[in-house]
Amino acid sequence: MWHQQTIRLKSRPRGFHLITDEIEQALPELRQVKTGLLHLLLQHTSASLTLNENADPTVRSDFEAFFNRSVPEDEPYYQHIYEGSDDLPAHFKSSILGVSLMLPVTDGRLNLGTWQGIYLGEHRNHGGSRRIIATLQGE
Repeated sequence: MWHQQTIRLKSRPRGFHLITDEIEQALPELRQVKTGLLHLLLQHTSASLTLNENADPTVRSDFEAFFNRSVPEDEPYYQHIYEGSDDLPAHFKSSILGVSLMLPVTDGRLNLGTWQGIYLGEHRNHGGSRRIIATLQGE
């Protein structure tokens, strides 16, 4: 079985957002898969996807603080500055974290660890809605 669809995520403020439930709700086809894989591709260059702590929201705010310190805005050597001071750092963060995940599906559910959740990293101040291409394969 193969299934592919676009999932449209609502606009979110800058930061890291837990989207696991939103992904699962958008894909009722997951329930039909005994053993399979779900590939998620975020179709943007200024946001990211990553898998991490799903219980304590301070982890997400710490992620934001860490990446803002690691990839600061307004560095004098940046050349790509036409779209605002958050744009080039957003591209860096997207490349560092990545824009895709490959996740196992077992008995109709994502087979994640107890404390794992899917994060959308929104790296722009006003990034807008985001699109994810979800490709599900399995039996």
